Amino acid sequence: MTLTKADLIQQVYKNHNTLTKAQAIESVEAFLRISKESLIDGSDLLLSGFGKFHVKQKNARRGRNPQTGDELTLDARRVVTFKPSGILRDKINGTS
Repeated sequence: MTLTKADLIQQVYKNHNTLTKAQAIESVEAFLRISKESLIDGSDLLLSGFGKFHVKQKNARRGRNPQTGDELTLDARRVVTFKPSGILRDKINGTS
């Protein structure tokens, strides 16, 4: 099952009785906005007990088109990687 932004908003709304639906939406949107800005700026995003999002620079490299076999150059780019915390990893694997 995929957890969507709408599902996340619903869970925040349901678990915080003092928030209105609009406040729950704004809370989730604010968190996502701050997270995106941090990653766009090249900063890591560390969420204790959850994991770390890291922006990594990848250099240009040679590649090939799998359909035609033609060689091409893949441009340099930045990618986001995620490393789960030990706590999350243990819970996923059922060892905690």
